[in-house]
Amino acid sequence: MSAVLLGADLGTSGLKLVALGEDGRIAAETEAGYPVDGPHEGWAECAVGTWRAALDDALARLLPALGGRPVAGLGLSGQMHGTVLVDEAGAALAPAVLWPDRRAVAEVARWRALPDAARAALANPLVPGMTGPVLAWLTAHRPDLVARAAGVLLPKDALRATLLPGADWRVTDRSDASGTLLWDVVADTWSDAARAVAGVPPGLLPAVRSSAAVAGTAVLGEAGVPVVVGGADTPLALLAAGATGGLQVNLGTGAQVLRPGWTPAPADDPPVHGYADAEGGWYAMAALQNGGSAWAWAAGVLGVAPGDLFDLAASSPPGAGGAVFRPFLTGERGGVAGPGDRASWTGLSAGTTRSDLARAAVEGVLTAVADAARLLGEPPDGPVVLTGGGGRSPLVRQVLADLLGRPVVPLALRSASAVGAAVLAGRGVGLAVEPERAAGEPVSPRE
Repeated sequence: MSAVLLGADLGTSGLKLVALGEDGRIAAETEAGYPVDGPHEGWAECAVGTWRAALDDALARLLPALGGRPVAGLGLSGQMHGTVLVDEAGAALAPAVLWPDRRAVAEVARWRALPDAARAALANPLVPGMTGPVLAWLTAHRPDLVARAAGVLLPKDALRATLLPGADWRVTDRSDASGTLLWDVVADTWSDAARAVAGVPPGLLPAVRSSAAVAGTAVLGEAGVPVVVGGADTPLALLAAGATGGLQVNLGTGAQVLRPGWTPAPADDPPVHGYADAEGGWYAMAALQNGGSAWAWAAGVLGVAPGDLFDLAASSPPGAGGAVFRPFLTGERGGVAGPGDRASWTGLSAGTTRSDLARAAVEGVLTAVADAARLLGEPPDGPVVLTGGGGRSPLVRQVLADLLGRPVVPLALRSASAVGAAVLAGRGVGLAVEPERAAGEPVSPRE
């Protein structure tokens, strides 16, 4: 029997696992959800043990579905910017601090105080949820924890460490390292200046290896399976989609507009991000914290299941009867909205219906996505590739096409990031697998 490659995407609120055949087709897939903990206002955490339990649960359901087909490799994709302090064995000392966390707002001032050249070399917005500012907060408020730490890892690296006991866990890749505010994007290496303002010693930062490098062998079921280093979720979604220069929109808990082919250059707190991809190149990204999470909140307020929000919205006409939704429940990174912005429904009247409120919620998030796309400059000709669970609704596809003025092509990938992780696993073990990209019918903008 032909082998399969596994790809696991460690998302903010759930883990997706796919088995990709050598023919590029998905042989099996599953997912497991988990909550984000908020022990204090503005905090966002998750225990690494919760992630490992989700992976074990997904594996327990997926492996039997393979019918005995051997697993040739495992790749990991992960949410970006998180912070996990670990001990000498690579075990987490505390819950992971996640990208929506806002405890380090004051610490961002340390980055603003960097010399101009050092700050511009980071070439990214200064966001409190990134690894560097969170480390600075931990250094100031939990010095005992930092003193005990033997290293700091990104989320997918912390999960990988639980799979490879005894292996060298002090490893990440460029795609994750470049999203920490500790990375000199211009020099393509760790920034000594940013590390110094974070207050951490050089030995706390992991080594950087190729995303496709084999990091060790894990026992899955009864077999030993090579595990590659892996990469961050957004560049692995690009890898799965095969994007080469156009726009890609990924709709998940947050939303990202991606444009491959970015050239690094110094930029002082720019409105868009510039990160390393998983293949030695770079991409630009305009990101929103409030994507599917805002839809889930609106669905709860309106008393419908998250998936039913779009059916409810479809019964309201475009424009939602004048109702307007601003989706910024947790603020934003700048560009589209600022950290202090908040959500609202406005333009309501005595005739406003639940359907109008639902329609406004759908249109409000996608209007923010379109605004984010404009931050990347004039969009290239051609269709926009749409990935992520938030893009399954026909209404979402049509509204997005209307707002961008470009055809939207949805990719029928339950998790593009997990598929990209499986592709990396194949490269690590010498299997060049090209995923089958079953695109849906292009949705053209309405006149």
